[in-house]
Amino acid sequence: AKEAGVIAGLPLVEALFRLVDADLSLTSAVEEGDRVDAGQPVASVAGPGRSLLTAERPALNFVGRLSGIATRTRRFVDAVAHTKADILDTRKTLPGHRRPDKYAVRQGGGRNHRMGLYDMVLIKDNHIDGAGGITPAVRRVREVHGDDYPIEVEVKTLDELDEALALSPDVILLDNMNRNTLRRAVERTEGRVPLEASGGVTLDTVQAVAETGVNRISIGALTHSASMLDVSIRAD
Repeated sequence: AKEAGVIAGLPLVEALFRLVDADLSLTSAVEEGDRVDAGQPVASVAGPGRSLLTAERPALNFVGRLSGIATRTRRFVDAVAHTKADILDTRKTLPGHRRPDKYAVRQGGGRNHRMGLYDMVLIKDNHIDGAGGITPAVRRVREVHGDDYPIEVEVKTLDELDEALALSPDVILLDNMNRNTLRRAVERTEGRVPLEASGGVTLDTVQAVAETGVNRISIGALTHSASMLDVSIRAD
């Protein structure tokens, strides 16, 4: 590693090396999710030089991107460690790369939000507008799917929060609320439904958001804005 960070993606890189040449072998010097210092060896690779050079760039791209996501996630997780809030990702991932991106979030200590449209119903503003309100939107989902999927409802105001609470969804998403409104939402909910804060949360603001008492904070920037961790392969 050429800079400090959290490592993720070594199993994927090992599979890549085997795909290029069965004679390439990778030996990890650290575990997935470990912190490393600048200059610290992460793994060693043995095998034919031509094959190693063929696999070098895609291998570095994979481990660099996933370690970058894990490193960014760990910073958010560390910032809220004194609270009860979990750090979650979103579906804002690189196309075709969702599972690796979300895997990297877990290695950084975060949690995964839904993987796709098939494992949770998230009722957002467009759905609410199309259905004519929060209540008809939730009722329609339950009419069609029953209890097959968890339901999360997005709200933007405390009045919408009250409406959502009356419907007993599995999670309520508090969209772009300021910290004072988040605190009032937590007080009003009284623990009846998990609350998720979302919208423009940064490393500078995440601690204050977590200290309002919300249960979850979802952050698209974990995956859509993470910088690659700088790693390289050196020949011996």
